[in-house]
Amino acid sequence: MNFGRSERYRRVDSIVPMINVVFLLMIFFLLTASIAPPAPFEIETPESRAELRAGQDATLYVSREGRIVYEGQEGEAAFAALSQRTSEEALLVRADRLLAGSDAAALLARLGSVGVERVRLVVGEAQ
Repeated sequence: MNFGRSERYRRVDSIVPMINVVFLLMIFFLLTASIAPPAPFEIETPESRAELRAGQDATLYVSREGRIVYEGQEGEAAFAALSQRTSEEALLVRADRLLAGSDAAALLARLGSVGVERVRLVVGEAQ
């Protein structure tokens, strides 16, 4: 019988604590992220080379036919909701790039008549 020193096995560090931290971070980011509602219809935005990006503020959607949607309400109901808006921030307008200029000008005039003072047009990236 050999009673000599036995070889010690090197203890392997567990990765379980690292996995726990990753899952906690993932849960934190999922809970703190703001999820934007989907657009009510497909919009092709004009192209721009600017660096600014649109936030998650109040957004008015305008189709190429001139159909408008604001916070789930369409047409006159959307303008009524816009007139009740109390925010001083600029209203984001996501208009289709094929919307006629005369229709866009008429929309801006109508927005002014319901009390919207600041408007920002959302554009896409240039290809």
